[in-house]
Amino acid sequence: MKIGLVSPYDYSFPGGVANHISCLANHFIQQGHGVKIMAPCSKKETRYFDDKITAVGRPLPMPGGGSVARIPLSPWLPVQIKRILDKERFDIIHIHEPFIPMVSLTTLLMSQAINVGTFHAYHTRNLGYRFGEPLIKRWGLKLHGKIAVSKPALDYISCHLPGDYRIIPNGIDVEHFSSDGPKREELTDGKLNILFVGRLEKRKGVGYLLHACARVKKQIPNFRLVIVGPGTRFRPGYEKLANDMQLDVVFTDLVPNTELPAYYRSADIFCAPATGGESFGIVLLEAMASGKPVVATDIEGYASVLTHGEEGLLVPPANKEALALALLSLLDDESLRRQMGAKGKLKAEEYGWANVAQKIMDYYTSLAN
Repeated sequence: MKIGLVSPYDYSFPGGVANHISCLANHFIQQGHGVKIMAPCSKKETRYFDDKITAVGRPLPMPGGGSVARIPLSPWLPVQIKRILDKERFDIIHIHEPFIPMVSLTTLLMSQAINVGTFHAYHTRNLGYRFGEPLIKRWGLKLHGKIAVSKPALDYISCHLPGDYRIIPNGIDVEHFSSDGPKREELTDGKLNILFVGRLEKRKGVGYLLHACARVKKQIPNFRLVIVGPGTRFRPGYEKLANDMQLDVVFTDLVPNTELPAYYRSADIFCAPATGGESFGIVLLEAMASGKPVVATDIEGYASVLTHGEEGLLVPPANKEALALALLSLLDDESLRRQMGAKGKLKAEEYGWANVAQKIMDYYTSLAN
């Protein structure tokens, strides 16, 4: 089977969609299928499968939904995409976020193959979807199959495009994020480590985490906060806040995927304090695969992955007091940390990429027959 995997977002920049596509490509190639990835790329060299990438356009940062989407906007893209489709003649074209301009949407409208769309996003509202609903319903007729990565993602898209969906979650490379392996040597000095992984965007809740850590410090001073992820315009403000509060905080730049597991292994607690806009909890699963307990906000995307009191603790979003109490309860109880970490490791195995990729391939096959 010849499969085209399409991303609307910059494939050179870290993100859940890029990771999802790269892992799918890896498993489909291992199964003997032909795979090409169509995506905008800001760099000549990508992070995965350079020989499988067909770069489409140069992305520009476009703010929206509390985040920044790196997508290309060019009048020449339709010509380029048509040329690629005519050359490759895919059997299946799997388009991620198919209504995002321009690469995904243009591919959907031009494709003559079996079209599958995966919907990753979750927002409380989206003016583009709301006012573009008549067009979305028309464009949706081009989709032969529809996948949502979680129930929150399904609820969000089905409000604008009703129909039959298959819920197939994001996957996790369980072996890559195994608890067995090296740690970051500089983080093994006896201090307890709280880890955050993600882009430094306001909705990710780093400000609330810093304020919560200031409260934690009053009772347990021997800890550090490790913030892993690419910086944004908010980083200088977070660094100043941490300095003003006299917190021990380590800020990293972008960490390659090969080095990320060492940070998880070095952590005692993983914390995801996002205030909303998360359809899934891939970083939660990465931490759980590493055997770490999780403190996360009780938002739909995270609650679909983590059970409160089992693999970790859920707290109300934007509530620094509740966040501090949850962190304190785990920092002060090594036995509970181990217990929750062990349960999380078992839970993460259910999301292994071999299982997820096979579910998607079975869905392709059902549509082709």
